[in-house]
Amino acid sequence: MTGAEPPTLAAAALRGLCPQCGSRTLFAGWVKLAGRCRACGLDISVFNVGDGPAAFLILIVGAIVTVGALWLDAAAAPPWWVHLLWIPVGIGLTLAGLRIGKAALVFQEFRYRAGEGRLRK
Repeated sequence: MTGAEPPTLAAAALRGLCPQCGSRTLFAGWVKLAGRCRACGLDISVFNVGDGPAAFLILIVGAIVTVGALWLDAAAAPPWWVHLLWIPVGIGLTLAGLRIGKAALVFQEFRYRAGEGRLRK
């Protein structure tokens, strides 16, 4: 989606699209934001997503893993080592959620021109 039409929130978050041009250039790594869009030159480093996505993910992923582990234990009573599968599940959900959360927050900051509060003299 590279054109004049900006992406939707869902498309930008799920695919890591630049909020301005829609190119797949928002990330420089799996969860590391790029400093600048390689297609349109948008300065992505000015967007401050901070710890917002991580704070929500702690609660969401923790709940999913805890409920899943309790359900599995009650339904099948597997040996203890089977519950080690929740480690990669938790890591995978966290990494995927961080990527989606960061992209969504950058998109929203761009759309609504959000910025840090500044004192005026």
